[in-house]
Amino acid sequence: MVDDKNLEDESTADGQTSMRDQVPAEVQQRLKDLGNFIRDQRNNAQLSLRRLSSLAGISNPYLSQIERGLRKPSAEILQGIAKGLRISSETLYIRAGILHPQERQGVMDSIRNEEALSEDERDLLLEMYAKLKTGKVTVEEMRKSLGEE
Repeated sequence: MVDDKNLEDESTADGQTSMRDQVPAEVQQRLKDLGNFIRDQRNNAQLSLRRLSSLAGISNPYLSQIERGLRKPSAEILQGIAKGLRISSETLYIRAGILHPQERQGVMDSIRNEEALSEDERDLLLEMYAKLKTGKVTVEEMRKSLGEE
């Protein structure tokens, strides 16, 4: 996935900087904070790393790397983790910097409060909104992925 970045220190044969050296300190700290939050939520829910990774549909080592702040998970991965933890995807999107807290009002609240939508439909709409707002996908790409043209 495009958003998934391995941030571990890596030695390169040609002496180039590692991925961690290229990632701004602010982003590294945000990823550590996100990982700590996920770990705390997992522990509060009394879920093992293995159980949450199974519920989220990701590998055990990958979840461990996210919790240690070594990976930048995509919106889809965060959505899976949120479902496993039984928390809103929006919470993790905000912690990951995909959405900003002020965006919770207006469109975000409308989606979240819409009674005609199931939880899965709400999560999908929130994910689509996040991708459109951050420019990770265009309207045309979104329409193609939905089978419309």
